[in-house]
Amino acid sequence: MPVSISHRPLMVLGCTSGAGKSLLVTALARCFARRGVDVVPYKAQNMSNNARVVAGGEIGVAQWLQARAAGVEPSVDMNPVLLKPEADTRSQVVVAGKVRHDLTETPWRERGPHLWPFMEASLFRLMDDHELVLIEGAGSPAEINLPDLVNNRVVEAADASAILVADIDRGGAFAHIYGTWSLVPEATRRRLAGYVLNRFRGDASLLAPGPEQLTAMTSLPLVGVVPMVAHHLPDEEGGTIRDVGPRDGLRVAVVRFPFGSNIDEFHLLPAAARVRWASEPADLDGVDLVILPGSKHVAADIEWLRRRGMADRIVSLADSGTRVLGICGGAMMLGDHIQDAGGIEGSARGLGLLPLTTDMVPDKLTSAVTLEVRGLPDPWSRLNGLVVKGYEIRHGHVTGETCQVAPALWVSGSVMATTVHGLFEDPSAVQALTGVRPEPVLESTFELLADLVEEHLDTALLEATIGL
Repeated sequence: MPVSISHRPLMVLGCTSGAGKSLLVTALARCFARRGVDVVPYKAQNMSNNARVVAGGEIGVAQWLQARAAGVEPSVDMNPVLLKPEADTRSQVVVAGKVRHDLTETPWRERGPHLWPFMEASLFRLMDDHELVLIEGAGSPAEINLPDLVNNRVVEAADASAILVADIDRGGAFAHIYGTWSLVPEATRRRLAGYVLNRFRGDASLLAPGPEQLTAMTSLPLVGVVPMVAHHLPDEEGGTIRDVGPRDGLRVAVVRFPFGSNIDEFHLLPAAARVRWASEPADLDGVDLVILPGSKHVAADIEWLRRRGMADRIVSLADSGTRVLGICGGAMMLGDHIQDAGGIEGSARGLGLLPLTTDMVPDKLTSAVTLEVRGLPDPWSRLNGLVVKGYEIRHGHVTGETCQVAPALWVSGSVMATTVHGLFEDPSAVQALTGVRPEPVLESTFELLADLVEEHLDTALLEATIGL
């Protein structure tokens, strides 16, 4: 057990997946950081193909954002287990930032004893080293058919105080809260300090007497009613086009693969261009730029392109001079062959738009890198001179000397490929591609969310329950 902690950890549990746990932890992280508290996020296990590279490996983007909101350097301890879906019934298991092929092959119900020591060690390190740990739950703590490490065992191990969040916009919020309260283990129930109604629209006075009745039934006080809010945080599991770009702006289609990864990195692009997701050939009509994003399963996603007629359409557009850009897995698809002798993801024939060969290797590259853009001909020449801080996160080793213009950058005519993520998170790069410079949104969004907490939650109750 940790020797000492300054404040009792606070855990945000959800009645359902998507109740708003991640957003609330992000808001609380900035709220407490503004008060001078040394606060850090923690989520024992996340499931997402959107990840970020940090010291020691990779973590889910939600904890990376929460660390940014808290003003601390993100680390693998903040998300010790990351599950990355690569088929409908299979996920790659990342432990302490690194891929564990043995656990990926282990049946789900048998993984727990192997994962818990890493979850526990990371939690206790954070509790030892920081004043306050904000713990995010996963899914619901009341899934009584499943062994639960990431909610009930974590809240007990940390002896955390907890709040329960329900998405009232879905309907049935009072039932969700009461049902969850009644089904969780007693060790979790006695640590619940209150509940939050999230994503409320309308007149909050109309909620009465529901909150009072629920408190009478459960003894849980209402911590607050958080309104529906428009924000600009990247999507932690997928991608969302939130902004409406210039009406006469560049027309951009981002291909929406079934196993697309890191597609949250396009969150600035809709502010500078007219962006659409593309999953049918018709979605590519009239576009100026086609983007093939990252992929967690390149072979499966390129087969999907062919089945839907997307592959032929992309080749036709490239042949006619439309710009096509591939990033990481998308870059591999633009080449000739994806070879996988070790059975990591599977072999596949590429689109043949660039003379690239990809070899899948067991050891996954996770590295922060700086992409220095140079040597690009028209129509990409406006990118020359950019220095972009990004990251690489892939199993594929890409080679293609005849069209390589710089490290991790290949081009031939209107087709360009890079294995570096982060180009579209750099306002200068977005401007060079679209002609419009977007404003950075993360800091202003963190402040907006913290203001929301200050206005709508009982922060005095939260401070009391953690001993602040």
